[in-house]
Amino acid sequence: MLRAISQRFKVGVEKFLPDAFIFAIILTLIVMFMGMTITGESLFAMVEHWYNGFWGFLAFTTQMVLIIITGYALVKAPIVQKWVQKGAQIPKTQKSAIIITMLVAAVGGYLSWGLGFVLGTLFAIEVARNVPAADFRILIAAAYTATIATLPISITVTAPLLVNTPGHSLEDKIGLIPLTQTIFSPTMLFVGIVGLVAVIYAYTKMMPNSEDVIPYQSKDEQAASLETSLVKEQRTIADRLNNSKLLNYIIVALGLIWLFMYFSKNGFNLELNILNFAFLILGLALHGSPGSYVHAIIEGMPSAGGIALQFPFYAGIMGMMMGSGLAVVISNWVVAISNEFTFPFLSFLSAAILNIFVPSAGGQWQVQGPIMVDAAKALGVPVSVAVNTVSIGDLVTNLLQPFFVLPALGLSGLSLKDIWGYCLVSMFILFIISAIGVTFIPMLF
Repeated sequence: MLRAISQRFKVGVEKFLPDAFIFAIILTLIVMFMGMTITGESLFAMVEHWYNGFWGFLAFTTQMVLIIITGYALVKAPIVQKWVQKGAQIPKTQKSAIIITMLVAAVGGYLSWGLGFVLGTLFAIEVARNVPAADFRILIAAAYTATIATLPISITVTAPLLVNTPGHSLEDKIGLIPLTQTIFSPTMLFVGIVGLVAVIYAYTKMMPNSEDVIPYQSKDEQAASLETSLVKEQRTIADRLNNSKLLNYIIVALGLIWLFMYFSKNGFNLELNILNFAFLILGLALHGSPGSYVHAIIEGMPSAGGIALQFPFYAGIMGMMMGSGLAVVISNWVVAISNEFTFPFLSFLSAAILNIFVPSAGGQWQVQGPIMVDAAKALGVPVSVAVNTVSIGDLVTNLLQPFFVLPALGLSGLSLKDIWGYCLVSMFILFIISAIGVTFIPMLF
């Protein structure tokens, strides 16, 4: 049944879904219209909000570009390539390929959502190379879905970490909320673990039949020529500098010193900047020379093109949602019809809807968090429930909103329509599990 449903989604998507960039443009126009009709903003005011927000993701865009290209370069290091290739040789069938790919992506996602997106996709590509019987599209979709499904219990999920950080914006209202009430709470554990098991099962049922499988089609690879160029005799000073192990490992040593200092002071807190820095230093260390690492970075750059183009448009959408007050209006609608029992589900639902327009967990929490915290306190609901429901809602519709799937599309060379049918089925499954989790699990504890 799930295979039939996913195939129907796939056919519909292929007919009607445009490129991911067009999706961003359509969302821009929808939000502009909503701002003019719901909040009474003029066209000129909405255009101003749009432009003011347009560059709001510049730092985040750079972080995401770096996480893709440094992650790509890291996996292309010879020793890591051997590990990935060895792991990718374990599955022999399409079913085992899907399961192993999803488990690897889930582990990466648990440690860091950025690591999950990159590691899961690159591992899926390697598995597809080794298992011709596996459909390449479903492997990429499976890796992305497994990362999303695991994020409620990831040690890098945004809102729970924010409210447990001294000096956060709501500390005067709610104090510090320990992770035992958020990431490690029964609700988040239920949604994360049951959700992951459910989507793994679903993907094994959505596998294309053998006659419908589209295997991985490799691009023109230059690995052989790279290896040849690296072993050539170094005749010039420039060649010696490019391939200098001494220069390479001086930088690596400095980087390791900083990483030691950081983790000694902050514990195992993998935020985006430190993750990118760790990728960069580890990649340099494993490549052995600056020249090899530079080549790998250049090779990975085309994968980041979609992010560089589309993230500013999503930042513009976010600017309109916040500048026009639309995000506050939507959140207040939910609060107005909530009671103690319905609040968790409606908070989750509103976060899921807002995430389509504000695909940034940090940005969404800054807008929606204070409203939901006040509502929870007024209704006598634990504040941690507001944190958890907003976090889960924000994650589920990442399977609908293509913002975070752009790295996977860039690395794999696929388009959104290749994987969106599988993602939509997964979203409905996770939505049901999440709705049950946020509504009934808190009542049991």
